[in-house]
Amino acid sequence: MPLRMRQSLAELEEEFFDEMQREQTRAEQLRRTAVQRTRTRTRARRRRRSSIRYWLLVLSLIATAVGVTVAMFETIYYLLG
Repeated sequence: MPLRMRQSLAELEEEFFDEMQREQTRAEQLRRTAVQRTRTRTRARRRRRSSIRYWLLVLSLIATAVGVTVAMFETIYYLLG
């Protein structure tokens, strides 16, 4: 009887350690997945922000060019008129 109990205890310990290893592997995989999702979201956010900044820059350059052109022609009109 004691030999059988030792064997079952050894089996229980082995199963426990196997389960612990599986749980650690699973936790590590979950952590890696979370890190990957965070990086993906950060990249997407950065891309959106840079795109918005680019279009704001383009629009401000166009507005500046239009403003300078209008001011130049008005100045010429007043000087020659």
